[in-house]
Amino acid sequence: MTSSAVRPNGRADSDRSFLFVLGSSRPDGNTEILARAAAEQLPAGVPQRWVDLASLPLPDFQDGRHENDTWPGGENEATLRQATREATDIVIASPLYWYTLSAQVKRYLDYWSGWLTAPDSDFKERMAGRTLWGVTVMADRDEAVADGLVTTLTHTAAYLRMRFGGVLFGNGSRPGQVHDDKRAAIRAKTFFESPTPLARFPYEARTGSTS
Repeated sequence: MTSSAVRPNGRADSDRSFLFVLGSSRPDGNTEILARAAAEQLPAGVPQRWVDLASLPLPDFQDGRHENDTWPGGENEATLRQATREATDIVIASPLYWYTLSAQVKRYLDYWSGWLTAPDSDFKERMAGRTLWGVTVMADRDEAVADGLVTTLTHTAAYLRMRFGGVLFGNGSRPGQVHDDKRAAIRAKTFFESPTPLARFPYEARTGSTS
């Protein structure tokens, strides 16, 4: 893949910028290792920004949209909000914890609810047409056990009219064990070349509706 390539969504690689959101409870975990292996395949000119939610902790999300017109915010929240708004491609890198996303990632996505309703927000409009990706490493070898994680990301993308590039799976539990997963290593080499169709809710796929 070259820096001048045009993706299926019509966006040239030179116009793309990736945000990698790390949601592990330990540094240099298996999911981060796999995400970085996939990121190494991106063209050199494509910007990458990496944020570790363990280093940018967010308090529990408080939904105050029906109570006042102010948005409390905070430094970490502002950093994550800006990074999310600026990226064309958002990669959620979360280990499989209890068959879904980690608590750190779930809290980060909860804040998307606030960004949607913040005063003068254009968050939903900005996210439409952008691409959401997932990377996860789990102890189980059957990818079906991660259906909950996949559904969360797919439906999130569908709600915001984003594209969805799918989930890169890896196997591992002990630190560094994902290095032994040769299948994941092969997939990582072409993961970000995957088609990125517009995400749809199941009822939209059945009826052909996008409204």
